[in-house]
Amino acid sequence: MMKRILPALVLTLASALPISALAQGVTVQDIDKIIAVVDEDVILNSELDRAVTSVLAQFESRGQSAALPPRDVIERQVLERLILQRVQVARAEGTGIRVSDIEVDDALNRLAAQNNASIPQLRSAIERDGASFEEFRNGLRDELSVQRLRQRFVQSRVQVSDTEVDILLASNQLRTGEIRVSHILIGIPENANASAVQASAGKAAKVIEELNGGLDFASAAIKYSDGQQALEGGDLGWRRMEQIPSAFAEIVGRLRKGEVSEPVRGPSGFHILKLVDEREAEKTVVKEFHTRHVVVKVSELVTEDQALDRIQKIRDLLLKGAKFEETARKFSEDDATSNLGGDMGWSPEGAFGPRVTQVIDGLKDGELSEPFRSDLGWHVLLREASREVDRSVEARREQARETLVNRKAEEEYDAFLRQLKGEAYIENRLTAAG
Repeated sequence: MMKRILPALVLTLASALPISALAQGVTVQDIDKIIAVVDEDVILNSELDRAVTSVLAQFESRGQSAALPPRDVIERQVLERLILQRVQVARAEGTGIRVSDIEVDDALNRLAAQNNASIPQLRSAIERDGASFEEFRNGLRDELSVQRLRQRFVQSRVQVSDTEVDILLASNQLRTGEIRVSHILIGIPENANASAVQASAGKAAKVIEELNGGLDFASAAIKYSDGQQALEGGDLGWRRMEQIPSAFAEIVGRLRKGEVSEPVRGPSGFHILKLVDEREAEKTVVKEFHTRHVVVKVSELVTEDQALDRIQKIRDLLLKGAKFEETARKFSEDDATSNLGGDMGWSPEGAFGPRVTQVIDGLKDGELSEPFRSDLGWHVLLREASREVDRSVEARREQARETLVNRKAEEEYDAFLRQLKGEAYIENRLTAAG
């Protein structure tokens, strides 16, 4: 049986999620009620109900229903996430970000593959849960838009210099391996006064008291956390150290497996962290190939058939014993390699794109390929040799760079989200009603 679709996107795709459990006891008036206004958009009570029902189903499938707080607590958590999603989608659209149908189709294909299903099977599973496949597609488009917004933000705002990388490596503070961390955020409102900050500090202290009294961390996160992963029990998942925000990395570095930190004040509130597990990094071994090729290009003067005919004749010469280097210098139209005898050098797997990679992977050392087409033209390729190389040093440097980028990105993007919410008109009628 196919597992429940898209658990990681359970809220951001709320409008396309299961509604079968809502079939009883919901009036038309309840369904049509506006539960929140976000700028010129609205969130309906029916959308919130579908999202909450899906969240409950996720926890039930994991056997965690007993640990859930009351439904009204979950509703507030879910609605906050829906609001944040709408704010980000609006900003993405306002800055010209567009996700094409092809990109949505690619994402659907990846999702189906992850579930070992075809697209028709995926569609059937979605509709069997009572959802519209078209709404599901639209929700996926929104999720991709938000991802694109974040990528654009990071690329434009977050820069890391070689000097910063050198300093981090020299400090011996770069922690290798992966850790699994859970997180509770007790938020502080924007422009909060001293009494509001004190109230949040008191709430954080109460959470610690309940945790010390035996409350499960995941249950506490669902019940109290204002963080984006609250409904996942605060679970940030397995992350390399470079993927941990700097505000968390220092705290986690002092924890032993299973330990929970004291509340730590940050820009968005008080953070409580638990080091759930950790594992060592594996040595980075990369497979590399030494290859040569001859290229014949298609142009206004050379048709596809003519180029294919030429490359086939060149391959016949090579099979009859012509030296590859001399043949490439004489016939290849690739300006970057023809003078080198077609030498593409040693390169890691996947360096030349999916089509060339497919050809290289299908050859043995010393074997010549059949003619094949790429964006450059028609090729014939020789896989001269292959090797496995330890790239742990290079990987460590790249890890240091990613550490710095991700730390800056997490902090910067959190501040950006607070700015977006502050600039948007948001009317949360659920909170107002409470």
